[in-house]
Amino acid sequence: MKLSEKTLSFLKNFSTINQSILFKKGSKLRTISVMKNILAEVTIDEQLPKDFGIYDLSQFLNGLSLHHDPDLDFANEGHVVIREGKMRSQYFFADPAVIITPPEKAIELPTEDVTFDLQTDQLDKLLKAAGVYQLPDLAVVGRNGIVEVVVRDKKNDTSNSFSIQVGETDKSFSFNFKVENIKILPGTYNVVVSSKLLSRFTSANHDLIYYIALEPDSTFE
Repeated sequence: MKLSEKTLSFLKNFSTINQSILFKKGSKLRTISVMKNILAEVTIDEQLPKDFGIYDLSQFLNGLSLHHDPDLDFANEGHVVIREGKMRSQYFFADPAVIITPPEKAIELPTEDVTFDLQTDQLDKLLKAAGVYQLPDLAVVGRNGIVEVVVRDKKNDTSNSFSIQVGETDKSFSFNFKVENIKILPGTYNVVVSSKLLSRFTSANHDLIYYIALEPDSTFE
């Protein structure tokens, strides 16, 4: 079987969340961070023929990049054979016991307190501003009737900041994230935030969802 460029982009993104992944038979890919504060799942076009574990996903993807159009053969037990023309790689699977995997049960938000759409260019600007100003925190803030997404240093009242208005609200809240936990592919997302310290980012472009935990100092009134 062959993996599309789109599937490879999902896997590259997933490798930033957890270096290891347990592939499951079928078309659903899921991963969870070692700290269990980021979970991602996507439906791909391909149908994987079996369950198998990859301990170092970045290494596996770099190995695929040695080939221009690799074909993956899963007929063997314990490893995959990667072929292209006269080239051949053999890559061994990892013991599933050494891989941190998502729970089998589907994730549901306990409440849906704030909902808004975050456009591709808005997300790009926020993450770029966080890099430019060296800001560690991202917050969804409700005040004075509006909802803003802000990048800032919440421990420093005089830090630089950058914000984008994304909606309106009659509530007051500050839902705090670490910028380093926003490990999502570029794109437009519908964002739902629960005051119970969990959020869901649903892609408008792909069958792709991220669940990202909030920081415990988040507030909601």
